[in-house]
Amino acid sequence: MTRFGYLSTYPPTRCGLATFTKSLADAMSDPEEPGANIVRVVDEPAPHSESRFGRRTIAAELIAGDASSRASAIRTLDGFDIVIVQHEYGIYGGPDGDEIIPVLEGLSAPAIVVLHTVLDAPTARQRAILERIGELATSLVVMSQQAMDNLAARFDVPMAKVRLIPHGVPESSFSASTRPVGRRLLTWGLIGPGKGIEWGIRAMAELDDLDPKPEYVVVGKTHPKVLANEGEAYRRGLEALVRQLGVEDRVSFVDEYLGAAQLAEQVAAADAVLLPYDTSDQVTSGVLVEAIAAAKPVISTRFPHAVQLLSQGAGIVVDQRDSHAMAEAVRTIFGQGGMAAQMSAAASRVSVGTGWPQVAAEYRKLAESILQVHAA
Repeated sequence: MTRFGYLSTYPPTRCGLATFTKSLADAMSDPEEPGANIVRVVDEPAPHSESRFGRRTIAAELIAGDASSRASAIRTLDGFDIVIVQHEYGIYGGPDGDEIIPVLEGLSAPAIVVLHTVLDAPTARQRAILERIGELATSLVVMSQQAMDNLAARFDVPMAKVRLIPHGVPESSFSASTRPVGRRLLTWGLIGPGKGIEWGIRAMAELDDLDPKPEYVVVGKTHPKVLANEGEAYRRGLEALVRQLGVEDRVSFVDEYLGAAQLAEQVAAADAVLLPYDTSDQVTSGVLVEAIAAAKPVISTRFPHAVQLLSQGAGIVVDQRDSHAMAEAVRTIFGQGGMAAQMSAAASRVSVGTGWPQVAAEYRKLAESILQVHAA
């Protein structure tokens, strides 16, 4: 059996890459077999109590700026047949996370690097880092066609190495609700500047004429890095905006990091999902694919992954920072007969084949092809 090692953030770290890696690692392995195959990326040494999470044990840590931890991470990862590396500019040490480069340079084991961000307008340094990753990786994985197109158009990377494997979603957690259709909008995930939640709140203030009025629920803790650098200033600003606009009866916050079962309840209770992100660079969104897998109509700002996935009728794309367009999208979904049901049906069609078991099978197939070439 092929032995997989993983380099990424990992729970109890709370971020999208950590959740992604845990889901992928669990889907790739025997559910009854524990594994010490995670090299966890951290800003500083983690407490010993965090060395185990679920079925997996943290085999080593990669600490920003720490050469000894880098050497240990490389030794550990070289003990596996294939290494799966998650890449975001912000999780590794150094400017734009350039400390990932010496790790990849030191590896002997073949590496599959999963690109979570492929920027439309990278800086010179960001371009150089990704191009060097392309040289060092055995294979690159992107999760959307737009990411593939960006990579080909804006980076000098060997496209023969690149594979498109979609972002996985839980197969059964986010089930459709059987309650009567209402007007409940949901945003979830780690909270911080750039999430655009203020525009969703402003949109609610433009819907006074609807009866019943839509309800907007925002679920999630403040992002740990935002909390460390800025405290709760962003959240307090959102709460102040709610009071200023007089929408306290329609906007609520669940200031918690919910477990899978609790989050599934929130998603099932929603009638639509709002992704009001400020950025237009996001080529992959876990929240987006999970919302579609739950067959929820989606209102999203215009970023590449949303444009691709919602083009088949599963939702509405609006411009960034445009509360009026968001409000009109809410009217369209909740005001036109059958529109929400049509979008829900389209979402169900789009999400076929994106469950974690199917996605894990694609990674295993890619790994097998790599090992066959190495064995030849």
